[in-house]
Amino acid sequence: MPPQLGLVCITTSKDVRYRALTRKRLLEHAEDGQRKLLEDIYRDNLQTFDEAMRYCEREGIALYRIPSSIFPFSDEPFGRAILEEFAPMLARSGRRATERGIRLVMHPDQFVVLSSDSEGVVANSVKILQMHADIMDLLDQPRSPWALLEIHGGKSDRADALVERIALLPDAIRCRIGLENDEYAYSAEEIHAICLRAGVPMVFDAHHHVVHEKLDSYEHPSVEAMLRKARETWAEPGHQLVHISNGRSGFNDRQHADLIDTMPSSYRLAPWIEIEAKLKEEAIRALDGWEVRAN
Repeated sequence: MPPQLGLVCITTSKDVRYRALTRKRLLEHAEDGQRKLLEDIYRDNLQTFDEAMRYCEREGIALYRIPSSIFPFSDEPFGRAILEEFAPMLARSGRRATERGIRLVMHPDQFVVLSSDSEGVVANSVKILQMHADIMDLLDQPRSPWALLEIHGGKSDRADALVERIALLPDAIRCRIGLENDEYAYSAEEIHAICLRAGVPMVFDAHHHVVHEKLDSYEHPSVEAMLRKARETWAEPGHQLVHISNGRSGFNDRQHADLIDTMPSSYRLAPWIEIEAKLKEEAIRALDGWEVRAN
C-alpha cells in the first residue's frame, strides 16, 4: 500500500480556514462578551473542522493535523468550561472523521518544552499538552499514538529530564505523545535513544536530519537507516508517521519550500507522511504517484 499523505492544518485555498483570537481582543470585552466571543469562535471552528474532514475525503487525504489554536484559550479554565458545552458536537465530529478513515494528529507549539530547567515552563508545557489531549478525548479519538501529539525534545542536553517528565505525564497525554528530531537541539539518533528510554514513538523528519547532519542528499544511507530505526519505536509499525519538507532557498535551508520537489526514496516504506510545505494541498497534489516514480 502506498504511503498516506497528510494535510497540515489549513489549505492554500479558502476551503479550510479557521478563526483566530488574540488575548488583546478577548480582553476588550466584559466577561459575558468574552463568553459569547469564544462560543462563536468554537462553533465556527468546529464547523470548519467538519468542512476540513469533507475536504480531505474528497481529495483522498487520510491524515489531518488539527491546528493547535482551533479552540483558543481552551487551555484556561474559562475556555475549557465553554469547550465542554460543545462535547456532544465534538464527539460526533470526531466519530465522523473516523468513519471517513481520516487519522487525526496534533503538533503543540514551540512553547511546549518538557526538558526545560524551569519548573514554570514545564508546568505550562503540561497545561498546553493537556488541552491537546482534552481535544482528542472530546473528539472521541483513541488514547494511543494513532491520535499522535507530536513535540520536539526542547532544551538540549536534557535527555534524562525529558524521559522523567514524560513518565509523569497524565495518561491522556503520555499514551499519545511522540518525539520528533530537530535541526539543532536533538539529532535523529539522540531522539531515537530518548524514545526507546521513554517508551514513546519517534517521528522522523528527514529534512531536520539532513540539516542537522549537514548532508547533501536524502539518499544518504542514514536517512533510510533512521526511518527504519524510528519504526522500531512504534508499537504498531503501520502507524509510523514521518515528516517531509524541502529547503526554501537551498537543500539545507531550514525554511520550508512551497512544494516538495525532492522526496527520499526510502519514504516509500513510510505508512504515513505529513507534508510540511507552504502550498499545503497543492504540494500534496503534486506528489501524486511519487512513490511509483521513485522506484
